[in-house]
Amino acid sequence: MSGLDWYGLVRKIMFKMSGETSHELGLDMLGAAERLSLLSRIAPKIPDCPVEVMGITYPNPVGLAAGLDKNGDYIDAFASLGFGSIEIGTITPRPQPGNPKPRLFRIAEKQAIINRMGFNNKGVDHLVEQVKKAKFKGVLGINIGKNFDTPVEKAVDDYLICLNKVYEYATYVTVNISSPNTPGLRDLQFGDTLDELLAPIKARQLELAEEFGYKPVLVKIAPDMDEENVALVAETLIKNKIDGVIATNTTLSREGVEGHKFGNEAGGLSGAPLEDSATETVAALVKALDGKLPVVGVGGILDGAGAVEKIEAGAQLVQIYSGFIFRGPELIRESVDAIAAHFSRSK
Repeated sequence: MSGLDWYGLVRKIMFKMSGETSHELGLDMLGAAERLSLLSRIAPKIPDCPVEVMGITYPNPVGLAAGLDKNGDYIDAFASLGFGSIEIGTITPRPQPGNPKPRLFRIAEKQAIINRMGFNNKGVDHLVEQVKKAKFKGVLGINIGKNFDTPVEKAVDDYLICLNKVYEYATYVTVNISSPNTPGLRDLQFGDTLDELLAPIKARQLELAEEFGYKPVLVKIAPDMDEENVALVAETLIKNKIDGVIATNTTLSREGVEGHKFGNEAGGLSGAPLEDSATETVAALVKALDGKLPVVGVGGILDGAGAVEKIEAGAQLVQIYSGFIFRGPELIRESVDAIAAHFSRSK
């Protein structure tokens, strides 16, 4: 059975269940298949397409976005699918349950998902133990956040706790300031607040680098900003010598899902309706950054053409999440093939 046929059968079963139930079952099935050494037989073979970004060599430019493996429980399983990088998290200093259920809603006919998970995770100590157990030796990003009950004015303390604990084990670390599901979090993206957050993180990164070697720190931003605000964020990132930026997180917009029974659910919208605004944010960032730091493009990638659009907008790497839910492992190969063809044409 090909990777496409295998995933199509699994998806048909899982999509009969509620969003979060199928999410958890899907991860458990993935983990079991990896332990039984089945994934390497049924997953599509991913061609080599190495790229170097931030001093890191990626076997291919298509990564797994944060949020799917929050606790690092399935690192080896996702590695078996051929991702060029795997980003786990978002993790917080203390375990937290997240928002009340239901909190994950599929809108299959629009290839969209709305979630208000709220950084549900088992805490940074659990994640570190899982990373230690994993066999994976590839590019591993760890995405860090703040606990929901930590005041915004003390958010930096949570980020520093997580940075201190994960730095040794990460290839790079992502500072998530853009989830719409933690009250006040997106306020950290603007003005002096962003500067006051990033300055101590950068200082601590340099201290940790002396002991563990230099690991890039990236910032993940929201798509719900106009070009002027994107430029201001870019200016602060450059000022604090941040190593890269991931654009984008989920959107508060409901464009594309109007009238659907889940269309007005609170939370962040991802999938196909996010594609254009995410690509526009990537392009605005690339323009504002003027080559001073790289951009990772994520949001609404459902096929190879969508992956190439992010690259054409100026991203050097891409990540997928919702597209993986709807398309499965075949999307990884299709995206790598399309980007490789794009690189070949551009030479």
